[in-house]
Amino acid sequence: MPNNRHSKQLRIILAEDDPDDIQFFKKAMNELPFTYHLTIVQNGELLMQYLSQNPETLPDVIFLDLNMPRKTGFECLTEIKENELLSAISVVIFSTSYPKNVHFEENMIHILNKIGAQDFIRKPHDFQQLKLFIHHALNIVTKKAELNKAA
Repeated sequence: MPNNRHSKQLRIILAEDDPDDIQFFKKAMNELPFTYHLTIVQNGELLMQYLSQNPETLPDVIFLDLNMPRKTGFECLTEIKENELLSAISVVIFSTSYPKNVHFEENMIHILNKIGAQDFIRKPHDFQQLKLFIHHALNIVTKKAELNKAA
């Protein structure tokens, strides 16, 4: 975990079932200026189980794949946002999009935001773009935490 200008250690969960995407994400995180602890779960059931079994160390942010086995990202997002203990966790959808057309993806993102997703990151094939997307999402999370702390 790199030493850097962000002193608070972020607790991050990556809910992802694709080993290549996990490695890509980990590599990007290692190059970003954040101190963090990364937990990886490989399906939606394991994510919800982890959250229920670790209430004292809930994550600051969850990067959530939509297309996972056992329980989808949509189901997990809905359960997280309906649970009073979990609802304040920032959830960033980190997924491959399969747009049937432009409106399909726009509608899907609108629904995800309405449920409570902070952001939607389409898994890019370009590593630099992935780093930018993750960095942007984590900056929002850290600013949100600072605002909550000041309140």
